[in-house]
Amino acid sequence: MICSRVGSWAKPCGGRIDVVAKRNNSTPSKQVPGKLVGALKSGLSVLAFLSQAERPMGVSEIARELSLNTSTCFNLLKTLVHEGLLDFDPAAKAYTISFGMLRLVGTILEKDGLSRVSRPYLEQIASNRGVTTTLWRLVAADRMMLIDFVPNYEQISIHMKVGQRLPSYLAAFGRCMAAHRQLADEELKRAYADLRWQNAPSFDTYKREVELARVHGYAVDRDNFVRGVTTISSLIFKNQVPIGALSTVGISGQFTSDDLNYVAADLKQAAQEISEEFAGHLR
Repeated sequence: MICSRVGSWAKPCGGRIDVVAKRNNSTPSKQVPGKLVGALKSGLSVLAFLSQAERPMGVSEIARELSLNTSTCFNLLKTLVHEGLLDFDPAAKAYTISFGMLRLVGTILEKDGLSRVSRPYLEQIASNRGVTTTLWRLVAADRMMLIDFVPNYEQISIHMKVGQRLPSYLAAFGRCMAAHRQLADEELKRAYADLRWQNAPSFDTYKREVELARVHGYAVDRDNFVRGVTTISSLIFKNQVPIGALSTVGISGQFTSDDLNYVAADLKQAAQEISEEFAGHLR
């Protein structure tokens, strides 16, 4: 019955636990593919920032957070409101993401088909094991995005925010991703150094758990990403390339060692079946 937010104190939250990622400013450097359109890049950064914001925000605050000129930021916001992607509250002089974004997201998810294929598995595991199940999509080499979840409907449930993005090497799915990519020690150290945890494991522990993920086909994060919360993840593949992850999230105290093993086995099997069904869906 707490509201756990990464990097902040626990707050009362009406009988549920919200796991919300704090905006992570540390992004691995990327090779720029030729010249980028600056205005478009800035506009997209505004959308990405507001999609993670927990409240409406004013132009000055947005400009400051994104290191944009205030006048430029205002014009970007005005354009995004006009296009139906942001809402503006004239009384509060604040902006927030609009439901107009759902048109874009809904179209993408419908064409992608991963959510539709995965949904029955999410529901079955949540019901059988009393855990929240989540579906993550790899949206960049260094980012996973939550695209669906099913709460466990117990007295205490964990509520996730669809659309939130996390570094691809964080939490349980991050160990799986690092295991699949077989990063050299120096690469793994650089990736680990960029991660933000509530209770960070040592690098040696993280590396050992990455190796275990390679052996078992799943990984466990117990109390590291969020204190008091355990996540278990297994990757989903398309043509042997990881495209996302199936995960479970639960209160650490509810899991015995046997419980973890049962959930992990269900999750690994479900992820394998989703990978096969999704490949068939695309044919």
